[in-house]
Amino acid sequence: MKIKYICPLITVQDIEKSRKFYEEVLNQDVELDHGANVSFKGGFAIHDAEHYQELLRESPTTNTACEKNFMELYFESDDLDGIHEKLESTDTKFVHRIREQPWGQRVMRFYDPDGYIIEVGEPLEFVVKRFAAQGFSTEEISERSSMPVEFVEMVLEVKK
Repeated sequence: MKIKYICPLITVQDIEKSRKFYEEVLNQDVELDHGANVSFKGGFAIHDAEHYQELLRESPTTNTACEKNFMELYFESDDLDGIHEKLESTDTKFVHRIREQPWGQRVMRFYDPDGYIIEVGEPLEFVVKRFAAQGFSTEEISERSSMPVEFVEMVLEVKK
């Protein structure tokens, strides 16, 4: 019997506040709205914590109000600086602002309204193009970014 993975689901204290954050701040589109459960086209869902706890009534030790910094949701954006500016204007609490990771990708991490860590990074293709613009060879880009040479060549449309 095969089991099909669907998506991560996170519990939230205020479904409307969280929905607004994901729609208006992170520009996510709702795929399905079931009231207490909202699925986004990006492949994740939010679920009202109180409703979720009711579904777990046989498991009273489950605590949906615990700290959420043990996982993160990862997104990418072509406009990392624009997203950063938008977050700065919304009282967002940052884990860290934009910085470069060891493989060259620029990312930032911050908390959603329920304390989940959200990471937004630039697409890996941007890393390849930035390194190429700095004069790195295909092999140097691959080594510096830990991306396969084939990926680097595809991004740079290297003809063989």
